[in-house]
Amino acid sequence: MENNLVLSAAVGYKFEQIEFFIKSLRKFYKEEVCIVIDGKNTEIEKKLKEYNCSTIKTKISKNETINKRNEIFTNYLKDKNYKNILLCDSRDIYFQSNPFEYDYKGPINFFLEDYKIKDCPYNSNWLIKTYGKVAFDDISENIILCSGTVLGSNSKILEYLSLLKNYGSNFKYKKKLKYLITFRPDPEGRGCEQGHANYLVHNNIIKNFHLYSNSKGPIATVFYLKKIIFDNKSRLINGDGKPYLLVHQYDKRWGEFSKNVNNYKESL
Repeated sequence: MENNLVLSAAVGYKFEQIEFFIKSLRKFYKEEVCIVIDGKNTEIEKKLKEYNCSTIKTKISKNETINKRNEIFTNYLKDKNYKNILLCDSRDIYFQSNPFEYDYKGPINFFLEDYKIKDCPYNSNWLIKTYGKVAFDDISENIILCSGTVLGSNSKILEYLSLLKNYGSNFKYKKKLKYLITFRPDPEGRGCEQGHANYLVHNNIIKNFHLYSNSKGPIATVFYLKKIIFDNKSRLINGDGKPYLLVHQYDKRWGEFSKNVNNYKESL
């Protein structure tokens, strides 16, 4: 029987920063978890083993992780065959259920935010600085999809990772001159993977995907989420009154989340 896989990265983090992620996930999900970590961080490796998680050790820096993790994920998945894979962030996610126990409609599934691309300065910048203004204008009216949570079949995830690599190589983020001449990374380019993901999906370069709305879908990305509603078990619920499977970016709305998150942590 094929297993599912949760694949994430925690380079540069202490275990305490991803403890909520791991504890909430393991409350509902017993299959495989693999996390990319700093090769020298033996403490986090030891802790993750206690939760039956495997690790991939890397030498890349924390600031490189978001744009290089997909190559690491691809290398890890070679010669493996999982039923379904969840690619996700770690530090700012917690789980309210098993992320695979849902009737997903696509072989690969993407989860939208509640804002148009053109209305978000970060997403606008990533697209303009990688693909140019004309390409940005073509999809700027579309709703942002979040690259921090993507779920699909083994083959479709590999296809997606391959496209990210190819387009990321061919359309590099155009750094400001001061960073270009000093060979330093432009901090505004950190996270431009999301620009590539939005370009690939909204231009139908990757096929046979399904998009879920933020308000009624199974996964919440809360930075732009319009309605924050909790049930009597301190779980965030969607517009249909159902608890989300996982909650992403909750720290961006900490004032609204702190009480319920602390209550929820106590229930783990």
